[in-house]
Amino acid sequence: MRPATPDDIGEIHAIYAHHVLKGLASFEEEPPSAAELRRRYDDVTGRGLPYLVADFGGMVAGYAYCTLYRSRSAYRHSLEDSVYVRPDAQGRGIGRALLDELLRRCEALGYRQMIAVIGDSANAASIGLHASAGFLRVGTLRSVGFKFGRWVDSVLMERPLGAGDATPPD
Repeated sequence: MRPATPDDIGEIHAIYAHHVLKGLASFEEEPPSAAELRRRYDDVTGRGLPYLVADFGGMVAGYAYCTLYRSRSAYRHSLEDSVYVRPDAQGRGIGRALLDELLRRCEALGYRQMIAVIGDSANAASIGLHASAGFLRVGTLRSVGFKFGRWVDSVLMERPLGAGDATPPD
């Protein structure tokens, strides 16, 4: 586990393109360019937020990052996570290791809530990953996406970070 660098963008692009083209975890229908993923990486890291890769034998086996949950100021203590794993590396605990480290780093930064917006209510792997890391399912947005010729839900899950909502933020 290590912070991602700009040199990782090519491998991150390949992983994400696969998920965009083959799955419902992302509601993008066309993979963004590597340049666009670099812009997104710069935005995340420029805000001081973690962007991690799982380096497995010199290759990026997966990556995780978080963004602001929403841009309005009252949401400033809440983040949204994203975790993607190479198809040939799934089921090996890489997603869980990435998510655990992401949560640890976000707690250390003083954030209070982590939100997961999971594409497809049938995405048992992502829902299970988040549940195993302490996320609770708080809702389902029914049929908010249309991809691969069908309506797709989004599942909302939430996990407190640090003191969560038990105390006011610093």
